[in-house]
Amino acid sequence: MNEKFNWRAKRERNAFIALADGTVFHGYAFGKLKDTEGEVVFNTGMAGYKQIITDPSYAGQFVVFTTAEVGAYATHFEKSESRQVFLNGIVVNSLDWVSKELNEESLHHFMLTQDKPGIAGVDTRALTLHLREHGAQKAYLHVEESEMSEEEGIKKAKEWIGLDGQDYATMVSDPNGYEFSTEGKYKVIALDFGIKTNILRDLQSQDLKVTVMPISATFEQIMSKKPDGVFLSNGPADPNSLLQVVAVVKQLLGKVPLMGICLGNQLLGLALGAKVTKLKFGHHGCNHPVKNLKKDTIEITSQNHNYAIEADSLPPDVEVTHINLNDNTVEGIRHKKLSAFSVQYHPESAPGPNDSYYLFEEFKKMIEEAHHA
Repeated sequence: MNEKFNWRAKRERNAFIALADGTVFHGYAFGKLKDTEGEVVFNTGMAGYKQIITDPSYAGQFVVFTTAEVGAYATHFEKSESRQVFLNGIVVNSLDWVSKELNEESLHHFMLTQDKPGIAGVDTRALTLHLREHGAQKAYLHVEESEMSEEEGIKKAKEWIGLDGQDYATMVSDPNGYEFSTEGKYKVIALDFGIKTNILRDLQSQDLKVTVMPISATFEQIMSKKPDGVFLSNGPADPNSLLQVVAVVKQLLGKVPLMGICLGNQLLGLALGAKVTKLKFGHHGCNHPVKNLKKDTIEITSQNHNYAIEADSLPPDVEVTHINLNDNTVEGIRHKKLSAFSVQYHPESAPGPNDSYYLFEEFKKMIEEAHHA
């Protein structure tokens, strides 16, 4: 306890996060003492911080945890959703330390080994309310021990290019690809735009052989694997910057069953001719209510995205299957004739509830029907 107290006292009020609109929140630094810029979003999940931190979809962002206590349990590697941390930093209210007697790694040390900064002691309730009112913000996180004025931090936040129009998916995609599972009845190609490990586990659980291919994979390279289905993964930043991927998805339509989630949903929408625009502050958390319009049921879902498909822009041969009950945004689409569907949320739920697991079963069913057609 004394080490924790002394460590915190050394850095008390030594750090701040400056927003581009001129608002500044103070705290103390932990993790890597390295200044950086990013876009600030808030996550309403009450648990699962390790999975949240290792979600590649947060690349280029600072994640504000709305739950007050973060870091109380160990950061075991098996809870990771990717090969490394891609987000720019995290913002917490109360940073807890796990017991050294149990030989567990603290969140501070995990962020340190991942070369990522954090700021604690922040009034995250006030920051979250500010983001809800004014929208996601470009920001600058100052955690280095050198002095910096608030005005300089605000200036750096304003000058940062931001995420709009930027391709972060290529940054997080594994350029080499890999075989995730080699046993199963059908072969699925999972296109990696920032894919989470639990998605791959859920595909494997459907008796599917899963090969992960990078974002740069061409139509010819994909089809040379003779897949029974193609999965379009989650990923970060602006889908409108990925025109080369949209072109590949267009080629895949009608050739092989498609399922997409998150960024994959947006890319499928773009390939079908829809428009995708940025939300005010996005959806980040594992308690978002979604209505399944086909079944007239409600699902509590895990979500992490800043963009959404505009319902009015969808062509007549595409139907909306799910809507968000908080803001009525599109949460799922399905082509009426072709074997293709997608959802905006995360049915793998890491973290989150398992209400939407059935979507992986529907993907397998779609593959089976196409295989026997």
